[in-house]
Amino acid sequence: MEALTAGQVACLAGYLTALFLWACAEALNLRVKHRKKTEADTFEDGGKGKLLPAAKGAVIELTASSHGALLPTDVRPPSTAWTASAFYRCLMLDSDALLACREALRAAVEFGTILAWFYVADRTNFIAAGTKSYSRDVFVFLFAALTVVAGGYTLKQHRTLLLHRTQTEEWKGWMQVLFLLYHYFNAKEIYNAIRVFIAAYVWMTGFGNFSYYYRTGDFGIGRFCQMMWRLNFLVLFCCLALNNSYMLYYICPMHTLFTVMVYAALAIGSRYNKSDLAIWLKIGACFLTVFVFWDIKPIFYALWSPFMSMMGYSDPRRPAHDKLYEWYFRSSLDRYIWIYGMVCAMLHPKIERFLKAVDSMGTKLRCATRAVLVAVFVGIGLTWYQYVYLLPKAEYNRVHPYTSWIPITVFFMLRNLTPPLRTFSMGLYGWLGCITLETYIGQFHTWLLSKRPDGQPIYLLTLLPGYPLLNCAVVSALYVIVSHRLFHTTNLLKDALVPHDNNWLLLRNCLMMGMVAAMASCFGTLALQAWQLWGVSLQ
Repeated sequence: MEALTAGQVACLAGYLTALFLWACAEALNLRVKHRKKTEADTFEDGGKGKLLPAAKGAVIELTASSHGALLPTDVRPPSTAWTASAFYRCLMLDSDALLACREALRAAVEFGTILAWFYVADRTNFIAAGTKSYSRDVFVFLFAALTVVAGGYTLKQHRTLLLHRTQTEEWKGWMQVLFLLYHYFNAKEIYNAIRVFIAAYVWMTGFGNFSYYYRTGDFGIGRFCQMMWRLNFLVLFCCLALNNSYMLYYICPMHTLFTVMVYAALAIGSRYNKSDLAIWLKIGACFLTVFVFWDIKPIFYALWSPFMSMMGYSDPRRPAHDKLYEWYFRSSLDRYIWIYGMVCAMLHPKIERFLKAVDSMGTKLRCATRAVLVAVFVGIGLTWYQYVYLLPKAEYNRVHPYTSWIPITVFFMLRNLTPPLRTFSMGLYGWLGCITLETYIGQFHTWLLSKRPDGQPIYLLTLLPGYPLLNCAVVSALYVIVSHRLFHTTNLLKDALVPHDNNWLLLRNCLMMGMVAAMASCFGTLALQAWQLWGVSLQ
């Protein structure tokens, strides 16, 4: 077990503080419940129709608003004063604030407990680490069995809109299952398929964000910060608690960057977004930007070299001299597909009208049209499979940035060709699709293991040595539960700390979080130095 870092000490201090405050909040809540029960009993003893005066010092109930402020049940507006913040009042052990923040404190403690489990599983010798072994039979069986269950027992009917949210969540879900099984079994033979799946995730980043901003015109900083929180809160604390680099979880910086670029494309000159010409010019500018900053490699390195401490990565088992190469390689593979997602979002109404026009045709013409469409898209897909997908890994990676749009287009067109196909989706995969970020990050530390900082997860979490299939079932159940709880706690803390439409409150909360981070960092550094002076070994 490696020595603790200042970041890990700071995380531990924060966790213990949250644990203490939550315990205080729960104790207060029990006291309030007991008081209410006593008052109710007194009221019943006093007879019907008698109103008893409120007890002295009765607790005023507070609620946590959806805008990150603590609001009493009266009409008092939220204050942006530092001393009115929930965090400050909780530290001062204000009973009203502790009661109001009880759920948020519980979420913080649960979040910290999961991080502690990650550390125990991946950084200590308490949990055994198994080796990976690939069996195509087991791999296919597991995915097929899960798909049969999802299709047979969780099939749901929804709207017939093209690429509606439920359908894209299902799409993410089954891709994520294959992505995770690929890592668990080290199934190298489907590497090219995994590259397509990751491209599809990035495509959805462009498609979903463009659709939202283009439709709503909501470029508020609050919503943007909530997106950044969603993408980076969990990974930030994993980096601190486990002493890992940001780039170990490369999906997070990649999605963050492309989300920012979609936002910038539409937010800059947003008053022109109603013009189709302006939108196409913006999309063209995105293509040009990507070409300049990625296809001209020296410019990419000149841009990102100042951020080497954040974007650099080297696998300790295979040290690399060029620490920026990992970021260049990963982001280059999918550098264009997010823009194609914007293109599809722009064309979405036209494609939807076309499909509805096909639906309204006479029976013979409709069947003939669909047959032609199936033949065309299947033909395109088979051609791509024969001449692109079957290429060796290195050759495929060279053409992937320019061809990944083909299988994505073929899939979503065939998936939406008829109303029943658009209407039905598998609920199980849709549910898994909602927690893809948590399952992606969590796999490094509670399904797979690396056993060292910045190491790739080359081991398996082993709770039942000698029983690989039973162990896979138990560990998978634990892993999914942990991922779901991380999704829940991350969103609950986001709602408590990142307001959507109160910029002053958002600024105050950001400044306070920055101050807390600085204080925690100083505490961690000083604590380490003090322990070193006293000769205490933190291993």
